[in-house]
Amino acid sequence: MAGPGLSEWERAGCRDLLELLHTEELLALTDTVTNRLVHPENRQEAIHAILVYSQNVEELLRRRKVYREIIFKYLAAQGVSVPPSSEKHVLIERVRQLWSGQLRAGAPEPGHRKPPAQSHGNGQKSPQDDIVGLGGEFCQWYFELLNSQHPLGVKSEATWGPQHFWEDAKLKFCYNTLEKNVEQYVGADMVSLRLLSLVKEECLLFNPNLHSSGLKCAMSPHGLVLVAVAGTVHRDNTCLGVFEQIFGLISCPMQNNTWKIKLVNLKIVGQNALEPGMQMEPPSIKYESNQLREFYDGNELTVFEAQKF
Repeated sequence: MAGPGLSEWERAGCRDLLELLHTEELLALTDTVTNRLVHPENRQEAIHAILVYSQNVEELLRRRKVYREIIFKYLAAQGVSVPPSSEKHVLIERVRQLWSGQLRAGAPEPGHRKPPAQSHGNGQKSPQDDIVGLGGEFCQWYFELLNSQHPLGVKSEATWGPQHFWEDAKLKFCYNTLEKNVEQYVGADMVSLRLLSLVKEECLLFNPNLHSSGLKCAMSPHGLVLVAVAGTVHRDNTCLGVFEQIFGLISCPMQNNTWKIKLVNLKIVGQNALEPGMQMEPPSIKYESNQLREFYDGNELTVFEAQKF
């Protein structure tokens, strides 16, 4: 559990700010915050421990190891303008105001930007076009970042981790190779680590089909953006099968132009799961955008349909 004084927005903000620290600085801060009771093995474990053992925002940000320059850099990244000569206590107050909603962030976070506002007159994009644009941009960002975690992948400047997920994010992972299997995870850390392990430990690479047949998007009445994408799964030079992934994205009110992942439904079907005489279809989404909203209602959707030839 997080410290009693940290709200969900504060935990998300603290996580983003702590990502700006170098690994050795994070480990040293963990020692201080936990009184050396916790010994993390990586950055994400260190951040998690710091959030758990911090009682409130001010206590954490006033730590000597959270440098004034780091807080200034974080505010600048969020589009909050402050004089470079501002003292640390002034910066902390600005951060507190930002996380409490009293300030409006102005800079978008790379990867999950909201679609720009459009005039929907003649010749202009419709709201559905905006959602599809957001879905395509999100998938491009997500799969590039995830695939970059492969041992042989091209490293990304962005950092993979639970900071891209809501604290209560959920993952349902179904895979059908020789038999059907279902795994479920709850929490930003668990969801992030399981998805990471597919690429980093199992050495899978995901190749999404971002054309119209492989990408469908919709928005629920409550503002949850649903993005469904299909593609192929690879290891080394072998295509292992196809996948379909549905994301539920929610806009972060604390950070302008930022979306975070609330739900993930991933299904993988391996080539060896097909019955004799069955052939895998090219990866595509089989249902329309309005049907995609059924996922929000908890209904199961048909994902892959093998055709007999």
